[in-house]
Amino acid sequence: MSAIPKQHLSTKELTMTALFVTLITAGAFIRVPLPNCPFTLQILFTTLAGIILGSRLGAISVGIYIILGLIGVPVFTSGGGPGYVLQPTFGYLIGFMVGAYVVGRFSETSQTYSVKRLLIGAIINLLIVYGFGMVYLYMIMNLYLGTPIGWWPVIWSCFLIPVGPDVFLCAVAAVMGKRIISQLR
Repeated sequence: MSAIPKQHLSTKELTMTALFVTLITAGAFIRVPLPNCPFTLQILFTTLAGIILGSRLGAISVGIYIILGLIGVPVFTSGGGPGYVLQPTFGYLIGFMVGAYVVGRFSETSQTYSVKRLLIGAIINLLIVYGFGMVYLYMIMNLYLGTPIGWWPVIWSCFLIPVGPDVFLCAVAAVMGKRIISQLR
């Protein structure tokens, strides 16, 4: 019988993961209200989690944040609890975790940690977040809440309106990520 090797996290890894859970939570409460899709700083902090912590720990930090919210800690933009999975914006949270993993892979495979490469990873991350978020919102609104919404209003209010500031936040994450990585390594 072969044993599964245990992976232990260092104190630094645990601390950094906890720091990003805290930053993502804070980012949820720094928001600009928009119809259906509030604009927050979560994309900045989830992107930085992936860039700085890497794919595994970046996704884990977002996963811990999601678990905290689902068990009832009011860390999400509109509260918390298991019923939050029925909120139209829950798909963005899933997208944050997948996106953090993907941008983390870009960071891990980078030899130079160039801003350009990190920005490409951050933009792909952003597209993943928007993809999960908009599809989930459309499905919940139309199939569960019985509040029909077409694709055009979803694209308008949940992509075209907030994408400019989010692309800016991706650029900020790429620049900050490069600087922070150079200091940590």
